[in-house]
Amino acid sequence: MGYVDVETPKELVPKILEALSVAKDSGKIKKGVNETTKAIERKTAKLVVVAEDVTPQEIVVHIPLLCKENGITYAFVPTRKELGVAVGIAVGTSSVAIENAGGAAETVNDLVKKLPTPKGK
Repeated sequence: MGYVDVETPKELVPKILEALSVAKDSGKIKKGVNETTKAIERKTAKLVVVAEDVTPQEIVVHIPLLCKENGITYAFVPTRKELGVAVGIAVGTSSVAIENAGGAAETVNDLVKKLPTPKGK
């Protein structure tokens, strides 16, 4: 995919999905492209996760760019379905932003250290 510009280590994907699930219950997340975009622009997102199988890719192509501009760490997971299940919705979602990790704070901080840091302006 054209918008997948960093390789998310496969061993981190389950941790990312688990962190999303915990943050959904005990913290604050934003689901969907519009909500994710707002969280990035407001600089409230701690970690952004984007699905790799989004079509058309124009829907999410701006998210990695915005993350880089704002210095927000982002990662990719293989499917929209996985992302939807992790955040407790029956349908797939293209992107999710963690604003408040809640009980997953330690996991999210660990992930942010392990994932490539976006180089902004």
